Amino acid sequence: MTTTRGIVSYGAYIPYWRLDRAAIAGTLGGHPARGSRSVASYDEDTTSMGVEAARIALQAHASRPSSVFFATAEPAYQDKTNATGIAAALSLGPDVLAADVAGAVRSGVAALHAGLRTDEASLAVVSDIRTGLPASAEERDGGDGAAAFVLGPATAGPLIAEYVGGASVSAEFLDRWRVPGDGRSQVWEERFGESQYVPLAERALQRALDSAGITIDRLDRVVLTGLHSRAVRSFVKKSGLRREQLVDDLTSTIGNTGTAHPGVLLSSVLDTADPGQLVAVIVLADGADVLLFRTTEHVRSARSPRPVGDQITRGRKDLAYATFLGWRGKLEQEPPRRPIPDRPAGPPSIQRAEWKFAFTGSRCACGQAHLPPQRVCVDCGLVDEMSEERLSDVPATVATYTVDHLAYSMSPPVIAAVIDFDGGGRFASELTDVDPTELAVGTRVEMTFRRLYTSGGVHNYFWKARPVVKETIA
Repeated sequence: MTTTRGIVSYGAYIPYWRLDRAAIAGTLGGHPARGSRSVASYDEDTTSMGVEAARIALQAHASRPSSVFFATAEPAYQDKTNATGIAAALSLGPDVLAADVAGAVRSGVAALHAGLRTDEASLAVVSDIRTGLPASAEERDGGDGAAAFVLGPATAGPLIAEYVGGASVSAEFLDRWRVPGDGRSQVWEERFGESQYVPLAERALQRALDSAGITIDRLDRVVLTGLHSRAVRSFVKKSGLRREQLVDDLTSTIGNTGTAHPGVLLSSVLDTADPGQLVAVIVLADGADVLLFRTTEHVRSARSPRPVGDQITRGRKDLAYATFLGWRGKLEQEPPRRPIPDRPAGPPSIQRAEWKFAFTGSRCACGQAHLPPQRVCVDCGLVDEMSEERLSDVPATVATYTVDHLAYSMSPPVIAAVIDFDGGGRFASELTDVDPTELAVGTRVEMTFRRLYTSGGVHNYFWKARPVVKETIA
């Protein structure tokens, strides 16, 4: 008997910043391109964005997934698993399988395949930061983002989209590549890639349709993506797909987020899908993959609290191109004349892992909250009468703040604030994704997982506060 599998919950994360493509031509010359691209902030990487997407996906899923599959073409670490950091930030505990599926754009759909084949709930996280040489098409047309899905059998929770079939075809050909240590990808002549991708995609789609026993005209929503845009356009013409079946690929507003893009687009579909719709996800990368889903009656009640469209609308669009280049390491700037932070050490990091990664404080039996966690209550003096309390998902209010132009930062000024958490607990936190002119005492904030700095090749991950993003459920 075949076990019904599919999507239990989902979430996508689009960074706060946008780069207007016309700003590139305004700085370096050339014909100005239309639209904008999403940009990960200086304190974000693929791991931190993956955590943010996963936090959204897990809001609607009460039980803990038994495995985490993390996919990216731009890992923060090599020779070290990045998924373990995501699992730690989510407080998933030591009994979870945390594994990377990294190194190529196709790894994103591979993580989805892996999650759909598990016997328990699993978390597939896809994330990417796309860049290239200044003024290159890769830089202009890329984008940054992440998505996450709780996947598994129906026993893992009510399915919002049932997996009804799929197919994969693979081929070894030189289309896109990047050797370790290189800061840009290289691409072969477009006509060659087109000649390889189109027949592979046709084969994969037909096999997927046959496996599900449906025809192409029955597809309601089609996610079609790949970094080879010419091959994608050519496939549309030859496949028999109708334009009204294709969903907006979002490249004009956030760019192509590479490894994450199938997940981001699928999330945007689930944000608005009706029950009973057939959704196809078609990905062209080192072959072709097709995943077919049928939405269920739960799709409306289990919408993401942060729809993709809302995140795109809220993006800040005044990022200067020079700032973007500095964040990407393409433009070396003199740092503040302050000592560079020390490299984080392994032993103290693991001793305080619940605090450092999961932002878990302690609450005394008398009700007093402590950040960081303490053994002795500052209010009543009780010793070792504490219970752990994760505060990363608890909103807070700015009690006071300062704008510091001298502190060490990749993007000065540093905005430091004292924040009071709902239910108790005060903490001095750095703020991010905020316009200082719009900040005030009383501003509502929420916590976000970020990379404070990198020193000696070690990323120092911790939590910052940002203005609250109001949740909307369709």
